[in-house]
Amino acid sequence: MEQNSQSNPLNGLHKQKLYALIVAAVGIISCILPWWKISFGGFGGYSINGLHGIGWISFLGFIGAGVVTFVMGDKTKPYEGQEKMIALACFAGAGAIALIQFLRQTKFASFGIFLAIIAGVVGTLWIMGIIKLPENKPKA
Repeated sequence: MEQNSQSNPLNGLHKQKLYALIVAAVGIISCILPWWKISFGGFGGYSINGLHGIGWISFLGFIGAGVVTFVMGDKTKPYEGQEKMIALACFAGAGAIALIQFLRQTKFASFGIFLAIIAGVVGTLWIMGIIKLPENKPKA
């Protein structure tokens, strides 16, 4: 049974946009994960996710970077012009907010904030073209 090409929104998506979408999804998930964790020894602990304080701006930045992929421009071409600038600003802003939150309180930082910072930096570098995938060359 063949799948209708119109039913799959990722069909025909350019590699740059597909991988940027994956990085944005990782960033969204990282905002739900714990950004700070406090342990009280044998008396339990407490964790705070990235949706507290100004961390929700980072969450919106990652959502914006993902939405730009589907709403603006031609999906079969790499990011260009205004579309590229908006996606770049979303990733850079999300990563910067996560970094600011980390620098405000570094003592109890947990893995979610590190993942958000990495997703913001990788997304920014990916859209700028600094990080590229190697070309797949068929072996003769």
